[in-house]
Amino acid sequence: MSRKRRSWLLIGVVMTFIVVIRATTSHPIQPTEYFDASQPMVIAHQGGDGLRPSNTLEAFQHAVELGVDVLEMDVHASSDGVLVLMHDATVDRTTNGTGRISELALPALKALDAGYDWPYSGSVWPYRGKGVEIPTLDEILRRFPDMRFNIEIKQAEPSIAQELCATLQQFGVASRSLVAAFDRGPMVEFREYCPDVATSAFELEVVWFVAHQKLRLMKLYQPIAHAMQLPAEVWGIDLTNSTLLAAAHERGMHVDFWTINDPVQMRALIDKGVGGIITDRPDELLAILGR
Repeated sequence: MSRKRRSWLLIGVVMTFIVVIRATTSHPIQPTEYFDASQPMVIAHQGGDGLRPSNTLEAFQHAVELGVDVLEMDVHASSDGVLVLMHDATVDRTTNGTGRISELALPALKALDAGYDWPYSGSVWPYRGKGVEIPTLDEILRRFPDMRFNIEIKQAEPSIAQELCATLQQFGVASRSLVAAFDRGPMVEFREYCPDVATSAFELEVVWFVAHQKLRLMKLYQPIAHAMQLPAEVWGIDLTNSTLLAAAHERGMHVDFWTINDPVQMRALIDKGVGGIITDRPDELLAILGR
């Protein structure tokens, strides 16, 4: 046997060994208290952006009164290091101010009108001048100590992962929180600081999962994320298909879909047995569920 052939044979043996080990040691991820709720979980996107100004105390209070399961929110840090809630990196779209959140101190952020432009495509602004503020994460966790929280890290630099971890632990809500991030860096950092807090898959992890599922290699897939939060379709791939959902469930992964505001689509996802629905209209979803 030639040296080249022996080398390829050795590579084949090693690869087979790796595949066997992965297939026999891969196991489902274990859920946390966050997932101990009725399915599908009703997740109020930004507190219910279709009903109240997004990421505000007014929105979260209304969502809690409606009876949602989870408050979804987006977190940044002010220039003086305080974690605050807003979807965008700047205050321009939603308030009467301008500038990046990371370049504004908390007093300047608090002075802005967070209800100024809601609804953001409207011509009447019912919350303008009503005293709606940009809330801090501390304020929301203190106000709703018994809720579940879905928190998306929106800021990569400077890092807020350690501060977010410490805040969740301080308020005793770590086990009832799910932390998400679109990019790899913030999520990897957060997992290092808070390994016991449930996390959602970042974009490349979702791609990796879908690739395993499409290639029928799910026995080799070891989940790191507790959940995947997905659009209904991407790149022409229907992410709500039953095969993909079954593959996720077999690995112990919870699957949510965003941002679902159409009652017809809500009903279709409920019928498919999804783990949660992220919506601007939690009132519509709760009505469909009879809650």
